[in-house]
Amino acid sequence: MANEMMQCGNRGLALSRPQVMGILNVTPDSFSDGGQLLKNGGLDRQNLLQRAAEMVAAGASLLDIGGESTRPGAQQVSIQQELDRVIPAVELISSELDVVISVDTSSAEVITAAAKAGCGMINDVRALTREGALKAAAATKLPVCLMHMQGQPKTMQAAPEYVDVVKDVSSFLQERVRHCQSAGIDRAQLLLDPGFGFGKTLEHNLQLLNRLPQLAELGLPLLVGTSRKSMIGQVLTKPVEERLFGSLATAVLAIAKGAWIIRVHDVAATHDAVAMTSAVLNESVHS
Repeated sequence: MANEMMQCGNRGLALSRPQVMGILNVTPDSFSDGGQLLKNGGLDRQNLLQRAAEMVAAGASLLDIGGESTRPGAQQVSIQQELDRVIPAVELISSELDVVISVDTSSAEVITAAAKAGCGMINDVRALTREGALKAAAATKLPVCLMHMQGQPKTMQAAPEYVDVVKDVSSFLQERVRHCQSAGIDRAQLLLDPGFGFGKTLEHNLQLLNRLPQLAELGLPLLVGTSRKSMIGQVLTKPVEERLFGSLATAVLAIAKGAWIIRVHDVAATHDAVAMTSAVLNESVHS
């Protein structure tokens, strides 16, 4: 994949080197940064653009915008609420910054509107299983990240069970890939996310990260999001605001085990850790 690119709207991402995705939640209730980009009930445009610009300057090649919290126990929001949060953010960033915008959504209406507004990737925690999402995603011709989740955000951490978490996640993702291809989405436009923390116990999460090469065998780029998650808090007994070092450890391990995109809150530190890891693994520095 030395010279291969994944086309994301009018921008491209090199498949030959790891990429860092910065998280921009325009929600009031996300587990780590909820409400930080809102003001008086609406989008804080100045703060959003400043945060986005800082992430790009720090090394993020993608920014992931989410308008519906998917933390454990989260309540579903209306389509209109999600549109009102996400679309202005996409329009603002796409007009001001040279960066691939990913939209974290499961809704067909948001997928369609976000593509028109300038996003370059669809990132769906429900792997396009909501009504109309598969058709809407196929129509955009954009890359799609399919994530595994057992259950729904409101109840997913109640009592997750697997026969073999890696095999079960792999089987689910393979099935969703087949559905996407049948709907007209090119396999080369698909990415996979194991869904750390989405219907998984600590043991499940540790197994998934350790055995990530088995998911890499599916032959599609892997996106990993472990930043500040409870798996790190459980291992280190640290609150959300003290999980940077643990998050960096999981990012380094993920890259070493085959991940392509690392989705994070702390871009600058992760970019350096990922770049150093990549240089060692490749015995060279990417230009």
